[in-house]
Amino acid sequence: MIETERLLLRPLTTQDADAFVTLHADERVNRFVGAYSPEQARERLVTIERQWAERGHGLCAVELKSSGEFIGRVGLNYWEELDEVELGWTLAAESWGHGYATEAAGACLDWGFATLADEYFISLIRPANTASVRVAERLGFAPRREQTFMGHEVTVYARDRPSDG
Repeated sequence: MIETERLLLRPLTTQDADAFVTLHADERVNRFVGAYSPEQARERLVTIERQWAERGHGLCAVELKSSGEFIGRVGLNYWEELDEVELGWTLAAESWGHGYATEAAGACLDWGFATLADEYFISLIRPANTASVRVAERLGFAPRREQTFMGHEVTVYARDRPSDG
C-alpha cells in the first residue's frame, strides 16, 4: 500500500498474529508498548482490520523490500478515548538504528495528511522512550500535553497539518 525506498507498508491483518506476538515478545520492544498473548494479538488485529474497514486507516506491517521480512508495525490508529488519531511505530530491536522508524512513520504521516481530513496527528510517548521522542521530533512533532493513557504517564506529541503556502 505504501512504499518507501527500503520498506513496504501494508495493512496488518489477523494473518500477522504470529509476527505480532513475536515482535512484542522481545523485552526491549515491549518495555514501552507491552506484550501480547496469541489471543490478545488476534483481538487487537481484528480491531485493526475493523478500523481499516470503517475509517480507511489503521496500523500497517513494516516489511523490508529487499527480503520481505516483517520488522514491525507503524500506522495511524484512532483512539476513541481521546477522539484523536495517533501515529505510532514499533520495530523489532534488530531493526533499530537504521532509520526505518523515521522512514516508515514519515511515509504514514505524509499518507495521512494526503488522504485524511484530520488537522493534526498525535504520538503518545512514555517519557523514558527517548528513541521514540527523537523519531517524533525528526518528523516535526512537538509536545502538546501530559496525560495518563492506558495506565501510563505519556507525553502527547502533535504534528499539525502543513499549511499549503
